[in-house]
Amino acid sequence: MGALHTYNVTVDWTGADERGTASYTAYSRDHEVRAEGKPTILATSDLKVRADVSRYRVEELFVGALSQSQMLWFLRTAATEGVVVTSYVDHVTGTMRVEGSGAGPLVEVVLRPRVTYAEPIGIEGAARLHRTAREHNHLARSVNFPVRVEPVEAEQI
Repeated sequence: MGALHTYNVTVDWTGADERGTASYTAYSRDHEVRAEGKPTILATSDLKVRADVSRYRVEELFVGALSQSQMLWFLRTAATEGVVVTSYVDHVTGTMRVEGSGAGPLVEVVLRPRVTYAEPIGIEGAARLHRTAREHNHLARSVNFPVRVEPVEAEQI
């Protein structure tokens, strides 16, 4: 068994007022996500009920975290294999199925990274890097829905 890592985050509901959760529409979903020594993330819910759309939604942060993990593993894999990456931009889509209760699970996340290399590595080489990174992506391996990688390589554009 491997070493354990612990991550400490504080989630603070800042939307409370004197009424609290007196009714479903009475309270704000605004909250802050903090980790010691880092900037605060202003967040809210995906529901349009009293949600501040200028704040990050929980689902956006979750989908973004899957993309971040993939990118970091990709960069590590490239560096380990001597491939120089000069740019990596991912346009991610997360899809949630809304059920009768108004809630539902994420059913899929599709990562669409656009990568630029210092030197051409070919479609096969790029596919191998993406595949290896996906196999190591610990966040994607932790969820019960597909996380697909559909690269849009800069050299293909």
